[in-house]
Amino acid sequence: MRLCLRSVKMFQRSSKVLHSICRGRPILKQIRCKSSTENEPNSTGDKTIPNGTNSSNDKEDSVLVERYGSLTIIGLNRTQKRNAINQEMAFKICEAITNFENDDTSPVGIIHGVGGSFSSGYDIGDLQSETIKLENLMSSEGSVGPTRRLIKKPMVCAISGFCIANGLELALMCDLRVVEDDAILGFFNRRFGIPLMDGGTVRLPAMIGLSRALDLVLTGKMVPAKEAFEIGLANRIVAPGTALGQSINLANCLAKFPQASLNHDRNGIYTSAFETKSLDTSCMNEIMTLTNDVVNEMKFGAAQFKSGIGRGGKSSNIKERTLADWEMDEIKRERESQNIRDDQPDKT
Repeated sequence: MRLCLRSVKMFQRSSKVLHSICRGRPILKQIRCKSSTENEPNSTGDKTIPNGTNSSNDKEDSVLVERYGSLTIIGLNRTQKRNAINQEMAFKICEAITNFENDDTSPVGIIHGVGGSFSSGYDIGDLQSETIKLENLMSSEGSVGPTRRLIKKPMVCAISGFCIANGLELALMCDLRVVEDDAILGFFNRRFGIPLMDGGTVRLPAMIGLSRALDLVLTGKMVPAKEAFEIGLANRIVAPGTALGQSINLANCLAKFPQASLNHDRNGIYTSAFETKSLDTSCMNEIMTLTNDVVNEMKFGAAQFKSGIGRGGKSSNIKERTLADWEMDEIKRERESQNIRDDQPDKT
């Protein structure tokens, strides 16, 4: 009976967390993403974000960096501008992604928009500023993030609301895109003479083909989620309000696999798509980039299969599950109470 009660408690707590995640509201701890020029201490300290909608200070909180288990979650948080990205925010996005790349404990990253929209692109108001110059837009990283290079580890993009203009280019930078079925995508910047500057003309044709890429870029048409999925622009379509939660599920699926071989294959695909010009060169690159880490993972995987793990195409048990702290505490208390009952003399 006591075991059943403990199971009910564990289920109730898990349900609360799962409900929060599926609504795109993870219970996470915020880490401020501060630029190197900000010398003032954080007056509020670390704080929780119960609803994932904190936008009290546009200057300091335009980019939120959170951890959910081993995942790094980056939130665009300029909600009063539909997450339009200015120069300062772009710098913080670059900084957040670079920190993720250098964090060996986080294999997969997620980027999403707070407040109902992913991003409305580059801030047009910022383009009117006298401080904007050609050299600012031609930085090696990109105008809305590190979009002019290959990110070192997989990233998933959770798309809700509007994902347009340079914001769509930021989404194209990611490996996979999870799109809510009422989201709107497109290069709306076509109407105002703002060109694609963040790798869109490079990545888009490789993803959806030359003809469709030309259609989207030249017409600047609106692309609903269903069409985005049909042409290969979206990898998953999910219910409204669940993009972040479903992205976390997808990212966890990637994180449980052996990472050396996963990243070897990922890099091989990108090299084949953008760098090599022949089949022979691509195949040679595939084999010549093997490392000892990949070989060791192969040996370990073969031993797992021999022991019965992963048979029948299953992948649920290939990585040992780590229990949450509260689950460990519940188990510990239950064992202690069981030991006390066992030590008591039998009155009968």
